[in-house]
Amino acid sequence: MNWDDLRIIAAVRDEGTYAGASTRLRIDETTVGRRLSRIERALGLRLFEAADGVRRPTRQCEAVLAHVEAMAAHAAEIGRVGESLAGPVGRLRIASTNTVAEAVLSPRASDFLRAHPGLTLQFLTSSENVKFSRWEADLAIRLRKPDKGDFAISRLGDIKLYYVEPAATEGEPMLCAYPDELGAIPEMQFLRTRKVRTRCITDNVRVIRNLIRAHRAAGVLPEYVCADLLGDRRLRATLLPKRRDAWLLVQNHLKRDAATRVTIDWVRACFQEMARA
Repeated sequence: MNWDDLRIIAAVRDEGTYAGASTRLRIDETTVGRRLSRIERALGLRLFEAADGVRRPTRQCEAVLAHVEAMAAHAAEIGRVGESLAGPVGRLRIASTNTVAEAVLSPRASDFLRAHPGLTLQFLTSSENVKFSRWEADLAIRLRKPDKGDFAISRLGDIKLYYVEPAATEGEPMLCAYPDELGAIPEMQFLRTRKVRTRCITDNVRVIRNLIRAHRAAGVLPEYVCADLLGDRRLRATLLPKRRDAWLLVQNHLKRDAATRVTIDWVRACFQEMARA
């Protein structure tokens, strides 16, 4: 069913003639008749009967019109959505690691969404990078600078890294490390200097954090997931000389979009607030 065709049914009912509907909708009278015939063939129904020069809707037509009127009401409401929402309107997909979404963005998302009722955020969390070339996300936060790509990229800041280990333990602690494919990150570069056998391998920062929290394991954690561990007297934390850079990727066609600009500013504020904490 074509919405423009369905509007013709209501216009003929209201005006009583093809000519009246033609004038109201500003289309040719022949077009009105042709489109109505097309709908009747598609539905297998007769919509109007001619009586005394007036087109009167059949019983089946009245049933169709009830749906048409509901659709018209919804269409009108859609047109008023922008009027009822203050500020920019849109839906933004933000890709990041699980821990960035959990520890950096989501704690600050409630206030942001309350301040911008026209915005919707969709968090895409994974240890795998989304493919921007396929428009799988609108914005992405990466902890390693991409080599190239058809998108806008800017630095969000750096992230402190801590080597956290038991303050006292019998024997060497269970060392937690990241997979070999992450061997170039500062965390792994530091861990290779420890000369300790790795006992746990994972790309999930929360898993490493939970093992360290049990006071039997050691590993490198970003500041945004280990703040509470730094005050634990049963643990010893060493600030690493190297830090991780955080990068923001934005689809080029969205750079000047109002909703995107507001969201970009919010993401930057989240990282700035984290750095001050």
